[in-house]
Amino acid sequence: MGQLETLTTSVCIIGSGPAAHTAAVYAARAELRPILLEGWLANGIAAGGQLTTTTDVENFPGFPDGIMGAELTDKFRAQSKRFGTRIFSETVEDVDFSQRPVKVKTDSHQVEANTLIIATGAVAKRLAFKGTGETIGFWNKGISACAVCDGAAPMFRKVPLAVIGGGDSAMEEALFLTRYGSKVYIIHRRDEFRASKIMQKRALDNPKIEVLYSHSILEAYGNEKGRLAGLKVQDLKSNDIKDLQVNGLFFAIGHEPASKFLKGQLKSDADGYILTTPGSTKTSIDGVYAAGDVQDKKFRQAITAAGTGCMAALEAEHFLQEHGLQQDKAEPTTAENEALPDNGYALL
Repeated sequence: MGQLETLTTSVCIIGSGPAAHTAAVYAARAELRPILLEGWLANGIAAGGQLTTTTDVENFPGFPDGIMGAELTDKFRAQSKRFGTRIFSETVEDVDFSQRPVKVKTDSHQVEANTLIIATGAVAKRLAFKGTGETIGFWNKGISACAVCDGAAPMFRKVPLAVIGGGDSAMEEALFLTRYGSKVYIIHRRDEFRASKIMQKRALDNPKIEVLYSHSILEAYGNEKGRLAGLKVQDLKSNDIKDLQVNGLFFAIGHEPASKFLKGQLKSDADGYILTTPGSTKTSIDGVYAAGDVQDKKFRQAITAAGTGCMAALEAEHFLQEHGLQQDKAEPTTAENEALPDNGYALL
């Protein structure tokens, strides 16, 4: 690899979803000229993150008729660019926190930043079996990894549904789906759940939930409309195979935060989620902030990610002001050359 081109900035943002772009909009409107590294198929997902794998998004404010996930992320990106964010489609390979400015390296650039916002998200874990693919399978055509995001969609109403998993998330998603589906199956490969006793009781006491212990899914199949119509499931004790007619399948087997590239330099929990100060996006290193799903293992929603992106940008600016690290203010970049408030912020 040849010598890297060096770029400098007051704020560097790593990520490409709602947390990253909200941080970018706030930082750019504060005239901090942020650099955003959106990745190139980072974690196997296109820039924009998990929203790019979703079809209709109906729970993000401002879109009463819903919006396609990929279209929404395109709007995020366009808004960031409008206010002067410099975006590079490069994946971060290494971060050096040993001195300030922090050094962030891709295969083409070294970004030297006085503050860093990490908004790399988390990837939903999936099981691979016939029919789960995005091209020839039923992903987004009845198969999802987020019941709260997708479960209220018309295609999942008054029809049988299934959840695969055995932890608290699986119980929560199954209970949520009982509001919409006619019946909900919980499919678990073991003969007991690992979920908390109280969550197990809530699920088992619900008359719309049926549990298939010691079962695995062999195949998902579709109907004439190309949507999920059912599953072939196998009893792992008897090896019997049966047909389970469902129109929705939701993976609830956990998420993996995209934090491995940090190589343990920030304090994280046992699952790799970056730890932040309660009520803040501050990490274990001054001037470094974490926003979105990379630090949120509970809510994992686009709107909550956007909120923490806003928090991170505000905290980064305050840090820069307190330490006298702000670079020269940028010239306004909008076509209208509109005036900004004194503090550089405006409502999104």
